[in-house]
Amino acid sequence: MKEIIIQENEAGKRLDRLLKQYLSEASSGFLYKMLRKKNITLNGKKADGTEKLVSGDIIRVFMADETIEKFGNRMLKAASDQNMTEEQIQPYLDAYRKLKGITVLFENHHLVFVNKPVGVLSQKAEPEDMSLNEWLIGYLLKTGKITAQSLTTYHPSICNRIDRNTSGIVVCAVTLPGAQQMARMLKERTIGKFYKAVVAGVIEEPAHIKARIIKNEKTNTVKILPWKDSAEDDAGAVQSAGDPIETAYRPVAVNRKDQLTCLEVELLTGKTHQIRAHLSSTGHPLVGDYKYGNQKLNEKFRADYGVRSQLLHSYRLEFPQMEEPFSDLSGMKIVAPVPDPMRRILTEKFHLT
Repeated sequence: MKEIIIQENEAGKRLDRLLKQYLSEASSGFLYKMLRKKNITLNGKKADGTEKLVSGDIIRVFMADETIEKFGNRMLKAASDQNMTEEQIQPYLDAYRKLKGITVLFENHHLVFVNKPVGVLSQKAEPEDMSLNEWLIGYLLKTGKITAQSLTTYHPSICNRIDRNTSGIVVCAVTLPGAQQMARMLKERTIGKFYKAVVAGVIEEPAHIKARIIKNEKTNTVKILPWKDSAEDDAGAVQSAGDPIETAYRPVAVNRKDQLTCLEVELLTGKTHQIRAHLSSTGHPLVGDYKYGNQKLNEKFRADYGVRSQLLHSYRLEFPQMEEPFSDLSGMKIVAPVPDPMRRILTEKFHLT
């Protein structure tokens, strides 16, 4: 007999789905048969597999070790309380040690909000990469918020991504409930996401703009289409091309001499390169953006300020009223300081502090 005690990061899952994770080689029919025959029980009682698990629930599997091993050995690992090895957790500790400039803005039991510097990947692009994901686990291990044992059932990870060469706030989930809550809120757009940007040209009025966006996976670039553009699919039906996007902005400061504007941008939808490409399509590309920007202007700012990437910073998140266990975020505004050289430019070109 093997026993599994449900931990916080497995709570909320259906019993049948959790069993399928542990006994991945077993068919669904076999698992339901074991439940009917009470060879698998939940809290000592017969279960049908649809039950939602809560922390502290006890699953008992009355099967021979050979049968369990045949269908998947993850249960054996959980039952024997096995930790990840030092070799397995070393990449996380290496990332924590080597990736510089990442600062924690706020954290609680479920979440960590960090200020990501330019040059750090949110997630790996290649297997050998180090990213914020690995840094996060290394940080949590070093600070004792998680253990090598807990990593056998759940890997903390980021909840939103920003471009490698965009700085600012990234939301990270420490627990499964935290990840689920942030996924819901990001999908439902109940978190206010605001960026600071420096763009070419003078913008004097706020605007809420809409368009459609198409990504080219080969070149990792996007194309912006007018909101009402459409195309015919293979069956001849008229379909809207691309995904809809919405971006709102307001001018914070204007430099008419140099024809520049500092914007506060609210990201209403979250597509790859959305802010960069959307603003560029309106004739106001970001300074320092070598994919969608004005190359002559970019070279001037590179020479004068050392700018090597777009002047775009995810600087503020705003949360609505929230219930337990996330009530400490209710009405909170999380703000990330602007890094150099953007800070110098805001000071010298716009007299902003």
